[in-house]
Amino acid sequence: MVKVLNLGPTLLQRVTEPELDVEVEGPTAIKMLIEGNAELMDALAPFVVRGELLVTVNRKVGSLDSMVKDGDTLKIAHQSRASYDGTTDIPT
Repeated sequence: MVKVLNLGPTLLQRVTEPELDVEVEGPTAIKMLIEGNAELMDALAPFVVRGELLVTVNRKVGSLDSMVKDGDTLKIAHQSRASYDGTTDIPT
C-alpha cells in the first residue's frame, strides 16, 4: 500500500480526500499509479498533462516516472508556472 498525500490548496480543491491509501502490486511508476486509480486520475489528469505536479517519494524529489512500492509515502503538490520556474526547461 502506498500512502498518497495531496498537498496545497489547488489540489485540495479538486480531490475528495487529501490522504489516500492505494494498493500496488510491486514497483509501479507514479504516472501509472495515478492513471490506475480513478479517484486520483479524475482530479490530477489536467496537471499531469501540463506537467504541473511536483512529487516526492519518501522525502526524495521524484518525477512521474519515479517508481513507488509497498510502504512508500508519495506527496503530490501543484506547481503553477512550471516553465517559468525552470523545472520543465532543464536540458537532458
